[in-house]
Amino acid sequence: MRRISLRVLDALLLLWLVTTLTFALLHLAPGDPATLLIAPTATADEAAQLRATLGLDASLPVQYARWIGGLLRGDLGTSLVRSLPVRTVIAESLPISVFLGGISLLISFVLGTVAGLVQALRVGPRADRWLSLISVTVYAAPSFWLALALVALFTSGVAVLGLPDGVRLPAFGMQSPSSGGTADWSDRWRHAVLPLLVLSIPGAAGVARYARQTLRTAASAPYVTSAYARGLSRARVEWRYILRSALTPLVVLLGLTLPGVIAGSVFVEQVFAWPGLGRAMLSAIGARDYPVVLGLTLVYAGTVVLANLLADLALWWLDPRRRH
Repeated sequence: MRRISLRVLDALLLLWLVTTLTFALLHLAPGDPATLLIAPTATADEAAQLRATLGLDASLPVQYARWIGGLLRGDLGTSLVRSLPVRTVIAESLPISVFLGGISLLISFVLGTVAGLVQALRVGPRADRWLSLISVTVYAAPSFWLALALVALFTSGVAVLGLPDGVRLPAFGMQSPSSGGTADWSDRWRHAVLPLLVLSIPGAAGVARYARQTLRTAASAPYVTSAYARGLSRARVEWRYILRSALTPLVVLLGLTLPGVIAGSVFVEQVFAWPGLGRAMLSAIGARDYPVVLGLTLVYAGTVVLANLLADLALWWLDPRRRH
């Protein structure tokens, strides 16, 4: 219990540091939202009045005290641009990002673990080298480049390549996967194919590289050789000894993979015009909408910190040596 309490305190401290640093960087950057919200013909007095209305005329410590006080009360503030509570802005965008991030994380881990297992235990050296080359190349490909390449191939390139219309995948026009009736779900899934591919393929390549090395290390352990010597089947040895031994580092990898999925989703949502948290974050940054940027930073940082905390606690629970 003491270890859990210390890890929770560390997570809260890290979350506070991230949000405080973001607050400072936003407010210390040149300019403020008033310059973007006010009309070009406005006078200096009108600009000063708008800044006072938005609370931007106060000193930086006062603004921080107001924000942190509202945060402790559960109030994330109001969007300067949309005049909506930040919680409403997050609630509108969160289901889309959870939909994309959750499914892509699951696909990445399943495909990556299977690919790593095949490379480590099922293929020869030559095939392993080719698969390693492919996985490294895919993992190194930038998300925005991969997104544009898939759009060019499966959206605009279908007619040029002479492929049937059923292969054409829509890239834009998605509204929300949580709205509408059941009949629209097929269209939503067609819109989701390209974003999920962009998020899942590099993630699966990275997981495959890690899982390959982890499974190879586990397969070379003495108890695995002993299990084969006792006459156990290959499938039983791989499942009971090798995969179970590799479970602990794979759990840690799950916590470390989530930040990459979140970072990639920001660009993917912007490229494919999905109204998720990533697109809302980029729009808020462009408009200098401080409350929305801080609220979304809190969500992103909280998700990453929570994932790492749960991975650390799961590692402590799975590995008896850490409990003692």
